[in-house]
Amino acid sequence: MTTRRLFLLGASALALSACSSTRSTRLQADGLTVIQVDEPWASYYASKPNEKFPVRAVDLRRIPQQYWRQEVDYTSKYKTGSIVVNTSERYLYLIQPNNRAIRYGVGVGRDEGLQFKGNAVISRKAEWPGWTPTANMIRRQPERYAEYAGGLPGGPTNPLGARALYLYRNGKDTHFRLHGTTEPYTIGTQVSSGCIRLMNHDIIDLYSRVPTGTRVYVS
Repeated sequence: MTTRRLFLLGASALALSACSSTRSTRLQADGLTVIQVDEPWASYYASKPNEKFPVRAVDLRRIPQQYWRQEVDYTSKYKTGSIVVNTSERYLYLIQPNNRAIRYGVGVGRDEGLQFKGNAVISRKAEWPGWTPTANMIRRQPERYAEYAGGLPGGPTNPLGARALYLYRNGKDTHFRLHGTTEPYTIGTQVSSGCIRLMNHDIIDLYSRVPTGTRVYVS
């Protein structure tokens, strides 16, 4: 498989994950660490300087390879273009024709009480969305969320990341989203306040593929 170098900002001298098939070469230049990553991931997770807020490359050494974006065999009862989220496996599937799917790694709610389950529709999409914690979030963790009660504009420090897809049910906002994250190394874990998070690179890709009206099934 062909490879090319992926530039990572501020990466430290971390060893490769045991489950990663990447090859690493450590070169230093102006504070940059260069590693070698197989295609297509080198392209998928390279820096995105042309975004409204530039997105850094992902240090894939910190994320198990099964959570990197990839096309897989996947048999589903749902229509092509639907989204299926398996919270126990930490995968999001975008259904493709011929029993295939694009699979993305996700992070989910840190306990069952914070996780969305069931069916929904994407009724709104936003690039670099603003964020306001819910009343429940402020009540549970006032020390963390109270200062943002008035909202936080979109940007590189906003917890919704580069994109958000808003889940509605019966015409009403569920207050759950598919969104990016400022913490890509949490993908594959249970850490969120209930929403489903993807790496910024992956939510940008998913956002470009799905229109409003897309059906979402979460189990």
